[in-house]
Amino acid sequence: MNNQHIYDSIIIGAGFGGLGQGAQFVQDGIDNFLILEKEDTLGGVWRDNNYPGAACDTQAVIYCYSYHLHLDVSRMYAGRDELLRYLTSLADKFGLHQHLRTNSLVTETTWDEDSKLWEITTATGEIYLSRSWVPAWGQLGIPNIPDLPGLEAFEGETFHSVEWRHDLELRGKKVASIGAAATAVQYVPEVAKVASQLSVFQRSANYIMPRSQQIFSDEQITEFQQNPDTYRKVRKAIHQEREAGFERTRKQTDAAAEGMRLAREHMESVITDPKLREQFTPDYDFGCKRILRSDDFYPTFNHENVSLVTEGIQRVTPKGIVTADGVEHEVDIIIFGTGFKSHAFQGDMQVIGREGRDLSDRWGNAPEAFLGMCVDGYPNMFIIYGPNTNLNHHSIVAMIEAQNRYVSQAVALLKEDAELVLDVTPDTLNEFNAHVQEELDNSAFSADCSSWYKNADGKVINNWSGTVKEYHDLTRALDLVDYGIAAPVKV
Repeated sequence: MNNQHIYDSIIIGAGFGGLGQGAQFVQDGIDNFLILEKEDTLGGVWRDNNYPGAACDTQAVIYCYSYHLHLDVSRMYAGRDELLRYLTSLADKFGLHQHLRTNSLVTETTWDEDSKLWEITTATGEIYLSRSWVPAWGQLGIPNIPDLPGLEAFEGETFHSVEWRHDLELRGKKVASIGAAATAVQYVPEVAKVASQLSVFQRSANYIMPRSQQIFSDEQITEFQQNPDTYRKVRKAIHQEREAGFERTRKQTDAAAEGMRLAREHMESVITDPKLREQFTPDYDFGCKRILRSDDFYPTFNHENVSLVTEGIQRVTPKGIVTADGVEHEVDIIIFGTGFKSHAFQGDMQVIGREGRDLSDRWGNAPEAFLGMCVDGYPNMFIIYGPNTNLNHHSIVAMIEAQNRYVSQAVALLKEDAELVLDVTPDTLNEFNAHVQEELDNSAFSADCSSWYKNADGKVINNWSGTVKEYHDLTRALDLVDYGIAAPVKV
């Protein structure tokens, strides 16, 4: 161990969070770091999600880092390929390729108390030593496929949206989409163009706001590139609009009622059939589930080859799907638009902290972290996009950028003092979590609906309780008192 190179930090994952952390390190003069990526290229969710129609449902001008603006953006809601190019340009600009190790699936990380180092092991047997590590594994990476009776006997093809089978011909086929939420609203209109019959199985209706896509002209893009302040002006206006939209996520507010009205008007302007209108009308508070944006999802259901199925799925047969009303829907292909295992932040990775405690045991079914980043008993570990940092009203990149800056402060301190250990105190974490949960009690996120924001006990473990500004204020400066350190450290 003594002869092995010791890194200042190792980042796990080369998506928005991991690449952003690397870029922040470079800007702050930290160059002794690695980015370990399990796949053969960078990109995170924008590499993995390549289904037809894949795009961001947040405006692109705020879905980028403030220090690396997306100046060649072609449209307000950018598509998957464009976002992947943005991430590549981020890596190019900050020289991140030299720090990137692809095909490096991390299987275990273990804290060594004596050396004050993390030992990081990959599936191929490489072992890295680092003073700190930054899990940037995200919240939406592990596909969730429901355990449906009879699925194994289905004679057709099945796949999850994140594992899209581009080799399968959907043209002329009877296709089922199990799921009608954030991902499905994007691929359903595309599948409907080629399928002979598309049956969309909806467990619960969603609030869908108009997307109002804006395509930027060549002249506008040139102006963005030559005068970035014009881009920043648009970015600031949308930032302020989205921050103000936070009020819509509070229970029973006028803003929430306005959101419901806009969503209802959007739906009714397209859907005229009374039964469909009823099926597309949510029966829960605005904001309890993710608010969606689409202009072409509802119009798809005005086509004869598309149907909405709201009866619960009873079982799968060799030829199709039987619903609770006894009807068998014949299908050739089943697409699972059923989301991700959003509560399993660390996936199958073993994270062993102080006293040999596994993080999965520490968390159970209720992951928690100070500022969404730090867990007591796991020193010098800083999670990006961790528990209670997801947003419903704004760009997650705005949260990640604040986290990247905070983590860079911590790593700079650790770099200057080999004896320093940053382990958040249990009291600090408990006090923070209690405050977040108290705030969430007044949020639509905790209202009466099933959503991926909540665990089986109804506790909101994914979403942040406040505005982006509130989070930026909390993370602006690292306070050593939070880590039980009162005296100044050597700098």
